Amino acid sequence: MYVEIQAPTRKPITVPALQAMKRDGCKIVALTAYDASFAYQLEVAGIDLVLVGDSLGMVVQGHDSTLPVTLEAMVYHCAMVCRGLRSSMLVADLPFMSYRDVDHALQASARLMAEGGAVMVKLEGGGWVCEIMQRLTEREVPVCAHL
Repeated sequence: MYVEIQAPTRKPITVPALQAMKRDGCKIVALTAYDASFAYQLEVAGIDLVLVGDSLGMVVQGHDSTLPVTLEAMVYHCAMVCRGLRSSMLVADLPFMSYRDVDHALQASARLMAEGGAVMVKLEGGGWVCEIMQRLTEREVPVCAHL
């Protein structure tokens, strides 16, 4: 038997809402989820950002690192997490080598957003990712950078 429990209603967290929170000095709360049931618990708790991290390679898949995590796995877990959210913003890690250049970054981001329901993508790196971040944002892809 399936029973849908409604999360408390609140306005969706958007990029402008995050900008306003930062401007106003509000705390922004982010946690990680890998499935719908856990995502729903974070939604009910009022978490602002829910990240599907490539850490799922170690936490869920049992790997020794994040390197084996594929874009397909990230899309799959994002879609599950998205189904548990109503207003929290879904942020998705771009997995290893999925943003090795601008074209790959655009394709991977498009899949995470269109198929996985992500609102923002997260990528890690040094100065070499700055051009990629700029090109993504020019194409209206919200980016969270971990430099």
